[in-house]
Amino acid sequence: MTQPTSKRPVCTHCNRPERNCICRLISPTANQIEILILQHPDEAPNAKNTAGLLHLSLKNSQLEIGETFDNEALDSLLHKGEKQPFLLYPETIEAKALGLKTPLPLTISDFSPNQLRLVVIDATWRKSRKMVYLNPALQCLPRYTLTETPASIYKIRKAHSENQLSTLEASCYALQQLEQRQADYAPLLAAMSMFVEQQISFVP
Repeated sequence: MTQPTSKRPVCTHCNRPERNCICRLISPTANQIEILILQHPDEAPNAKNTAGLLHLSLKNSQLEIGETFDNEALDSLLHKGEKQPFLLYPETIEAKALGLKTPLPLTISDFSPNQLRLVVIDATWRKSRKMVYLNPALQCLPRYTLTETPASIYKIRKAHSENQLSTLEASCYALQQLEQRQADYAPLLAAMSMFVEQQISFVP
């Protein structure tokens, strides 16, 4: 996990300013499906970002920061260990108009959890679309789209739609569904609620 640049004292474990340290909120969770978080550089220093808490809490996770990735390096990240990657992302209606590649089909039930890698983009909606556009390897990945999720508890950043979730929430709900609740993500979601309250407490 790359440490963001800051002149303030920074926690050496969570890489956040000490005032915003989230170490006490880390909730160790043994996810069966490995998760790869591709984080936009603008999100890394953002105190309201939830991907750091997600990464530090999940046993099987990797976080990489960047907007445009080297093709060979990204391919290695996606397929490392011969796992089958798939992208947590809604269908993009404008894909054909933008000339994007068509996602490959995938029947997840054909794979065991330890054969899969869930790829999550941590960025604003606009910047996530740009990351997909700039990285053709992401365009080709089979997609998993969330349905029937609870209302978001992420009240500290503006959402563009009612069903828009934070990176942590979306990842937890996806893993819950895909792993058929073999792991308990409730403590991690509860930790996120405390994270939200912590951030709200900083507002005058």
